[in-house]
Amino acid sequence: MKKKNLLLLLLLIFITVGLTATGTKESTKAAAEGPVTLTFWYNPAIVEAGSPPADWFVYERLRNELGINLELSPLPSNVNDRDTKATVAGAANNLPDMIWVRRPVMINLVKQGLLAPVDDLYPMMPGRTAKMYPASSIAYTSVNGKSYGFAPSTGDIKKNEGILIRKDWLDNLGLSVPVTVDEYFEVMKAFTFNDPDGNGKNDTYGFSAFIEITASEEGLGRRLDPIFGAWGVAGTWDLSKESAGLNVRKPEYFEAMQYVKRMVDEKVIDPNWLSYKKDDWKAAWKQGRYGIMREQHASYASESNYAPFDKNFPNGEWIVIAPPVGPSGKSSVGVYTDVNDGIISVSARAIKDGKGPAIARLLEWMSDEGYWAIGWGEEGVNFVFDEKGIPSVNGLADPAKGFTKPEMQPLQQLKGLAFYWGEAELESRYPAYVTAISKKPMSALETLYEMQAQPWIKQSGVDLLPLPGGDLKRFYEQGLVEFIRGNRPLTKTEWEKFIRDFDALGGKAWEDAGVAAAKDLGLLT
Repeated sequence: MKKKNLLLLLLLIFITVGLTATGTKESTKAAAEGPVTLTFWYNPAIVEAGSPPADWFVYERLRNELGINLELSPLPSNVNDRDTKATVAGAANNLPDMIWVRRPVMINLVKQGLLAPVDDLYPMMPGRTAKMYPASSIAYTSVNGKSYGFAPSTGDIKKNEGILIRKDWLDNLGLSVPVTVDEYFEVMKAFTFNDPDGNGKNDTYGFSAFIEITASEEGLGRRLDPIFGAWGVAGTWDLSKESAGLNVRKPEYFEAMQYVKRMVDEKVIDPNWLSYKKDDWKAAWKQGRYGIMREQHASYASESNYAPFDKNFPNGEWIVIAPPVGPSGKSSVGVYTDVNDGIISVSARAIKDGKGPAIARLLEWMSDEGYWAIGWGEEGVNFVFDEKGIPSVNGLADPAKGFTKPEMQPLQQLKGLAFYWGEAELESRYPAYVTAISKKPMSALETLYEMQAQPWIKQSGVDLLPLPGGDLKRFYEQGLVEFIRGNRPLTKTEWEKFIRDFDALGGKAWEDAGVAAAKDLGLLT
């Protein structure tokens, strides 16, 4: 019996020594190889802020906890510039491991064989997949039945933009809040020519925008959607059962174009709007250049974003108002979809190099252990938990390092990859505050609720509709700008010729394919 026990003991010692030796070899090999490097071209959550600093505590956590060396590079703030950067990198076969792209760019890169299917990665991040990637999200990222990226259905807040107007300018000129398109125009004229800020200079304009185009907001882009919404033609598509089709081919679109052209001709819109990039445009309203705009709730009302305007105009005041009502009573801020426009795609090279599991670990971590770090910063330094378990800046040893401060914004550039916008999250993300100079109470959350209460057009699944070919897209976008600039007269005759040429390039075929797809997908309402 003792002999058997001795043999058993020796066997256990042999197995233990063997396992220890194997584990030591694997640990030594991992230490020798070092962490997996993941390069990521990301879309900054706050375009005005810089990238996370080189000593960002998250980098160290990723290396120590996940064995990942994350290298971040921000994409340009302008969406078209982002597309160009991704396209050029693809042409040079120089994509990073992970890249933020829009669906049209993703499809082109898939055709070139530069992106990898990520279907095998979803099971590796079960928590994140359950929270952020429903069937509609996976369908949005799929081509021929394979998913080529991750599009969080919760990464962006829906209906988070609205029409803002300078109330102090209205008060200074004795004007009421405009309701109809005619009233809007009269207010724009007064804001342009009647010195609304009282500085004695001819330096203000009624309205401003910049070209920001998405698949669901073609033409002149989302910043002018409230104008087109007044004629019922906001966004790329009309998905109503009785009149489904491309908005640009509808008579009302021409009427909305005439209104925009009148804004240009009568000089009530900031003349720089066609050349503005997003950063320039945002800086201009903070410098008091114009009095009506469509802006995002936090880009306007969060403490860090509002601070420059508060400093420049302590007596200034913006308010949310309803979008203009058109001739037939229609009105909308614009269109919105269920799925985010941005997709995190993975390069074929990254998967070939065996980086898939590391990418899944990173994304799962952002939705679990790293959630607070990605969203708010370092606990005890940038935030503390209040009695309800909500991140707060109250009680910090150094209030200047609170996550709401402008200087701390670089620490939160990846928050869109972690957030799912629960109520507690919204409360902490957008706390009420008192402005530094004017001592005025402000709340980006209350602003959000005001904007969401305005009329919007829901277009579930619109992102799955076919896209125009490159030549047609260029003709479409450049043609509209030519009309607005006056390079081509905006007459009924010229407009009808434009539509004929549009159809000859494939416009009608695009419309027919889109309507057919919308019917097949059950998107018509």
